[in-house]
Amino acid sequence: MRALVYHGAHDVKVDTVPDPVIQEPDDVILQVSATAICGSDLHLYRGKVPGMKEGDIMGHEFMGAVVDAGPDVTRLQKGDRVVVPFVIACGSCFFCDMHLYSACETTNPDRGAIMNKKSLRPGAALFGFSHLYGGVPGGQAEYVRVPKANVGPIRIPDTLEDEKVLFLSDILPTGYQAVLNAGVGAGSSLAIFGAGPVGQMAAACARMLGVETIFMVDHHPYRLEFARTTYNIIPVNFDQVDAAEYIIEHTSRRGVDAVVDAVGFEAKGSALETTLAALKLEGSSGKALRQCIAAVRRGGTVSVPGVYSGFIHGFLFGDVFEKGIGFKTGQTHVQRHMPELLTFIEQGKLSPDVIISHRLPLLEASEGYRMFDEKRDACRKVVLRP
Repeated sequence: MRALVYHGAHDVKVDTVPDPVIQEPDDVILQVSATAICGSDLHLYRGKVPGMKEGDIMGHEFMGAVVDAGPDVTRLQKGDRVVVPFVIACGSCFFCDMHLYSACETTNPDRGAIMNKKSLRPGAALFGFSHLYGGVPGGQAEYVRVPKANVGPIRIPDTLEDEKVLFLSDILPTGYQAVLNAGVGAGSSLAIFGAGPVGQMAAACARMLGVETIFMVDHHPYRLEFARTTYNIIPVNFDQVDAAEYIIEHTSRRGVDAVVDAVGFEAKGSALETTLAALKLEGSSGKALRQCIAAVRRGGTVSVPGVYSGFIHGFLFGDVFEKGIGFKTGQTHVQRHMPELLTFIEQGKLSPDVIISHRLPLLEASEGYRMFDEKRDACRKVVLRP
């Protein structure tokens, strides 16, 4: 089959690789009908995530039709059209029983990304996201093996086109969980840092849940303008103003009720942070987090769906304490949210496909990565078709 393969930083190619096969009795093989490039894929593409190996198949947002199933698969059958969550969970461990699927302690044979790990078990394996998270081949391919097929993949009615539901695999539940973690609702105020795909989905979900005032912080005018016209956000360009100060000035000098950090560890930071990261003396840029801590009101919440790793210079934990701020973070418990979000899509309350800006054949995936990485041609979201 053909699949997008990692060869090194900024070097991905569509290669011919062996077809996947059933390995465990609860596996299925999926013929991929649509897949997408996620913002977190860019961390891998840029060589920023350890554990990537030459030959790894990338991609964790995908859907398709079941073409083969192991003998223990009970929830799916050949021909079923499904969306697959990027988190691989067993459904029956200590954490899965609490619906904390991204903390599943049975599916990842690798160490995870915790630095001070002690004897802690790793969290769940993830599709196409390095050998820290299981080294499981991803879905930017013609076919993909889906482990734990009785837990996670969700059937899609024929009345819904692929693009309407594809983002149930990651960015829609990630944006939704970020807003739920923020604890906001009708009449609340929210600031979203990062106008990429997750930030856009967070804005869509916040609007659906009745959040009254939404600030969005970014420095790409085309992304801010899209969010303004689509979700009625207040755009804040951090190249033009101090974002946190602007938000405070426009919220009675208190700050917003909650903040979503949809940027993550590659936030545009200071020259010092850039140097520290290059020297491996810092794991992540703290610029976005410092702005989030400053922009949220006392007693508010900072919700972090953006990926972070390692240690951060200038975290300002004293400010967190003095303001009494709460944090909710972590990978998305995708399986928990998929059924509800599918219902919202069917009811017309959410239309995640509106953020798609580019559609390419899988054979042009490397160009899609370059375009998305370089923010060319007003690129918001790329969908690939095998």
